[in-house]
Amino acid sequence: MRHLLRTMAAALLALPLALVVSPTAQAADPTTLTNGFYVDPNSSPALWAAANTGDGRAPAIRDSVAAKPMARWFGNWSGTIGTATGAYVGAADAADKLPVLVAYNIPNRDICGGQSGGGAGSVAAYNEWIAAFASGIGSRPAVVILEPDSLGDTSCMTAAQISERNSLLNNAITQFNQKAPNAWVYLDAGNPGWRSATSMAASLNAAGLSRTRGFSLNVSNHYTTAENITYANAVNAALSSSGGYTKPFVVDTSRNGNGSSNGAWCNSAGRRIGTPTQKGGGAEMLLWIKTPGESDGNCGVGAGSAAGQFLPEVAYKMIYGY
Repeated sequence: MRHLLRTMAAALLALPLALVVSPTAQAADPTTLTNGFYVDPNSSPALWAAANTGDGRAPAIRDSVAAKPMARWFGNWSGTIGTATGAYVGAADAADKLPVLVAYNIPNRDICGGQSGGGAGSVAAYNEWIAAFASGIGSRPAVVILEPDSLGDTSCMTAAQISERNSLLNNAITQFNQKAPNAWVYLDAGNPGWRSATSMAASLNAAGLSRTRGFSLNVSNHYTTAENITYANAVNAALSSSGGYTKPFVVDTSRNGNGSSNGAWCNSAGRRIGTPTQKGGGAEMLLWIKTPGESDGNCGVGAGSAAGQFLPEVAYKMIYGY
């Protein structure tokens, strides 16, 4: 954000008074308004490592996981949401870094998978929540991943439920466009093993993708970056054919260092951390969206855990891929 203020100051001095506009009037590229990505000092691996300095696994988890930029997830556990997003983005802005946030509170969240079920209790509650989420960001730069699983996870939903979800996502995009103009919003598009590119493109289009920066892939999954790029290109081909446009995309590389294990996603053994957060890499950005070591639920190597619980042994093994 400091870059934005410096750039704007120079530009405004060169403009006639009648042409001067407010700082929030036009969207800007948040990656150019900041100096790198934000490392969350309060991520679950960072807090665990700080509290367990005598544990032999702590140095590796601290240096190979906690020290890397990754997303902060926000949902019904986040308290007053505008305060929560405002504080997080404010801390990143003070450090001149770009934060990545995940909005994960849509009604009937994870309706088919069930491991991360929940979300807002009604349409009205979600619309209020997402508006406050966006307001908390305000004019500061940010990247937002909008509702992972929401379009991939429709196999058990009725037509009425899908229509309601599309309406919610369209409204969410409107809120970000109006209230957080310097945030790039990526509508989640599942992963290469979930739905065909053609059907996903149709869902993205119905949910308002054309009004976002782009779409996100592989959130909390393990498919290789190359597999995601191939899938994204197919989605964009379908978008071009049906809607006349294409979009940039980002890939979650937090756990894809060893690729997928026969499509298994729920705490699959033998996975490994992937390329750390960066611009480029075959996508617009490669991002650590899922926190390595946080459980997918009571399944796989995380048996007995709850979704989102930090499992140090899983994180440790994910560093080395065994």
